[in-house]
Amino acid sequence: MSDAHPNPPASEAARNARHKARMERKKAVVDAAIAAATDKRGLLLVNTGNGKGKSSAAFGVLARAIGHGLKVGVVQFVKGRSDTGEEAFFRRQPEVSWHVMGDGFTWDTQDRSADTASAKAGWEQARRFLDDPEIGLVVLDELNIALKYGYLDVADVITDIESRPEMQHVIVTGRGAPDALIEAADTVTDMGVVKHAFKAGIAAQAGVEF
Repeated sequence: MSDAHPNPPASEAARNARHKARMERKKAVVDAAIAAATDKRGLLLVNTGNGKGKSSAAFGVLARAIGHGLKVGVVQFVKGRSDTGEEAFFRRQPEVSWHVMGDGFTWDTQDRSADTASAKAGWEQARRFLDDPEIGLVVLDELNIALKYGYLDVADVITDIESRPEMQHVIVTGRGAPDALIEAADTVTDMGVVKHAFKAGIAAQAGVEF
C-alpha cells in the first residue's frame, strides 16, 4: 500500500494556489510592459564597474549579434595583446572586423603621449564603424579607460556615437565610465567584485581570463 497522498496536503495546495495567483499577476505586468515597448532603435550599452566580466559580457552579445546575421566591428583600446581566445575565435567569423589598437596596460606603457596617440588612432577606426550603416554592432572595448585618463574627449566621443546610423548598436566597456556617457546610455551595467582569484595569488589562465 502506497504512503503517497493522491492529493497534496491542504497547506501545500494553498501554497501552490498563492504561487499561481502571484505568477498570474506578474505575467499581466510583464505582458503590459512588453506591449508598451514598441520603439526600436540602436542601443548604447555601457558595461562598467570593478568586477570581472565587462568585456566578456560584450563578447557574449557579439556572438548573439552574428547569430542573427549582423556585421560587427570591434575596437580594443588600451589592450595590446592579440593572443586572447575571443580574438582568435571571432577573427574566424566573416561577419567580424577586429582591431587591437592599444599598447598594453597603462602601468606598463607609462607613456601618456604614446597612449593618447594610440587611443586617437583607435577612435578613427571606431568612427569608420560608426559611419557604416552595414555594421549592426560596434564593440568599443576598454574605451572607458581611454576616457578616464583623458586620452579622448568625452563630449566628442558621445557626439560621434549619437551620430551613428539609427539601428546600429554600440557597447562600451571598461572601469570608470564617465557620468556623461552613463547619462547618454540606454542600458548601464555596473559589475561589482565579490571575490577574484588573482587576490588569492592565482595567475590569469587561458580560456578564463584571456
